[in-house]
Amino acid sequence: MYKQGFLYVALLPLYIPTPTHLLVFVQKVIVALLLISNKNMSLSHHLKLTVTLFGLCLASVAIADLQRFEHPTKADGSLSVMVIGDWGRRGTHNQSEIALQMGKTAEKLDTDFIISTGDNFYEDGLTDVHDAAFEESFTNIYTAPSLQKQWYAVLGNHDYRGNALAQLSPVLTKRDSRWLCMRSFILNAEIVEFFFVDTTPFRDKYFQEDHTYDWRGVLPREDYLSNLLMDVDSALRESTATWKIVVGHHTMRSAGIHGDTIELVAKLLPILQANNVDLYINGHDHCLEHISSPDSPLQFLTKRWRIKGMEGQC
Repeated sequence: MYKQGFLYVALLPLYIPTPTHLLVFVQKVIVALLLISNKNMSLSHHLKLTVTLFGLCLASVAIADLQRFEHPTKADGSLSVMVIGDWGRRGTHNQSEIALQMGKTAEKLDTDFIISTGDNFYEDGLTDVHDAAFEESFTNIYTAPSLQKQWYAVLGNHDYRGNALAQLSPVLTKRDSRWLCMRSFILNAEIVEFFFVDTTPFRDKYFQEDHTYDWRGVLPREDYLSNLLMDVDSALRESTATWKIVVGHHTMRSAGIHGDTIELVAKLLPILQANNVDLYINGHDHCLEHISSPDSPLQFLTKRWRIKGMEGQC
C-alpha cells in the first residue's frame, strides 16, 4: 500500500535582463519532478499537484481556532496551484514582466488558484485599506484572464512593517474579489490540505530591531504563539487529507542568505514532523532551494527571487 503522487515544480526566474531575452528565460523554465511514495493509501488515489513558483465557495468552519476554506479540484481530481511571494513592487523590478509570464503559464497549466507566501507589498506593507499600492502592485499587475482566480495569502515581515490589519480587511476583497489574506488558516482542496501559518511573530529579531511593526492582534506574543502552535498541531492531527502542505513566509531549512529560521526549527518543525506533513513551502530567502529531510519524509521548498542589485533586501 502506497501513497503515490507527482509534484511538478516550474519556476520562472524573477530577474529578466532585457525584453529581448524574455523568451529565452521562459524556455529555460526549471521543471523538477518529485516522486513521493511509501505512504499508506490505495494506489487508486493519485495526486497530480502542480505548484508553479514565482515567488470562494468559501464555506468556513472551525478546526480549533483556524478558519477553514474549501476549494474544489478539477473534474478529474487533479489540482494546479501557482505559488508566488515577495512580489508587490508597483510593477517595477521586473514584476510586470513576470506577471506576463505567469499569465501564460497559468493558462497552459489551467491553474486553479494562486498562493502568496507573503511580503505582498514592499517596502512597508499598506498604509490603510485605501492605499493605492493595492491596485498598483496587485490588481493592475496580474491582469491576465488565467490569473483571475482566487488568491490565498499570508503576511510576511515587510507586510507587518505597515498596517497589517489593512491586508486582512474584507474591504480589500471588495476592491478585488480575488484577494483573501489571513494570518493563519486552512485551505481544503479535497486531495490536499494547505495549512497557512503566520511565521513573522516567531522571529525574535523583529521585536528587537529599529523597524516599526504592527503587532496588533499578536501581543502578548507568548500567548499568540502558544495558541497558534496548538491550533496547527490540532488541525494537522485531525486532518485526513492525502497530502498535507504547510505554507509560511520564512524559511525553515535553508542554505541561503538567512539560513535556518531557528525559532521555527525549534517550535514548528517538530509539529510538522509528528503529523507527517509532506511539504513546507516558503518565500523570504530569495533563492531556489529544495531540501530533503534526513529524518522524515518532509520536504522544504523555497522559491527563487533574484533582482539585480537587491539580493539582500528580504
